[in-house]
Amino acid sequence: MNPGLVRSGIERAYAILDEAVAAGLIPGAVALVGVDRGWLEPHVVGHAVDLPHERVPMRADTIFDLASLTKVVATLPAMLLLVSEGVADLQAPAAEVFEEWADDPSKGGITLLHLLTHTSGLPAHVKLYEHGWPPQEILQQVLATPLVHPPGVKVIYSDLGYILLGEWVRRVTGQDLGEWTRVRLYEPLGMRDTMFSPPPELRDRIAACEYRDYLGGYQRGQVNDDNAWALGGVSGHAGLFSTAQDLARYLDACWLPWTEGGFFPKPLVAAALRDYTAGLGGHRGLGWVLKGDPYDNSGQLTSPRAFGHTGYTGTSLWVDPEYRLKVVLLTNRVHATLRPGIVSLRRRFHNAVVCALA
Repeated sequence: MNPGLVRSGIERAYAILDEAVAAGLIPGAVALVGVDRGWLEPHVVGHAVDLPHERVPMRADTIFDLASLTKVVATLPAMLLLVSEGVADLQAPAAEVFEEWADDPSKGGITLLHLLTHTSGLPAHVKLYEHGWPPQEILQQVLATPLVHPPGVKVIYSDLGYILLGEWVRRVTGQDLGEWTRVRLYEPLGMRDTMFSPPPELRDRIAACEYRDYLGGYQRGQVNDDNAWALGGVSGHAGLFSTAQDLARYLDACWLPWTEGGFFPKPLVAAALRDYTAGLGGHRGLGWVLKGDPYDNSGQLTSPRAFGHTGYTGTSLWVDPEYRLKVVLLTNRVHATLRPGIVSLRRRFHNAVVCALA
């Protein structure tokens, strides 16, 4: 047992997940909880596949579709690396790379900072997958999408903005986001199970998601997000797959503000965790959800410094620098039907974890 956590308290937190599986709120889960530099053993419950004709137990090394965790585990670190190397200027107009915006007065002022903080004015979501367009046409349609308000005046959590950030990385580096992050981030950090478009040989380790007619079955390795699927599986807003252990490694290397010698320089971490959107209808850092944001699922007991992110498929990461607390919670709540209640489950679990601190 980690000396920073009381056994009876953490067992109660894990019981919340066990009860959620028993009640059918989620098919299964893998949770990792840590304090400072240490981690407990993973808590594993339920099933990666939970169908009448097939039940596959969840494993500690089950691979999950991270959904929107892609934004902070792929797109954000890619942008931060480019900032640290002097390639990206977050306050420069994105039109310097997106020449399609050069003559558009409504979009000429959109910066990378706007895109990262969801203040670009782009809408939250458009069903781009419905038209049968190839990926390059989809990207052109995103670039041509009208703004719903001027940049910098309101937070609208926008998948479209992160699709464009992934495309920005591709245009600047000459590599798609998946290849660039594999070489520059995941391989150096030893994140061997983190990737876009997992190969078929990993299928048996992947948690199932929703039924799709075009598959004639349930997704296991095919990205759940329809726009990411239409973009070929690699996108800045969704499409990344990973395990709890890899995500713990990522948090330890990159996102512990209380440590020295991390993968990112401390000033870069501090800049990412600054609140850029107070008074704009949300509390957003660079990519990260901060305490008090409408998408804050950290619970009522985390400190004002807590930050994290969630994914539609049932995934989340949360870090609380004040308590030196780290939580990875991966569920497959979209399998085999969309199950409500994940927000409350996350909050109750995080509250119980905080109460387990010694």
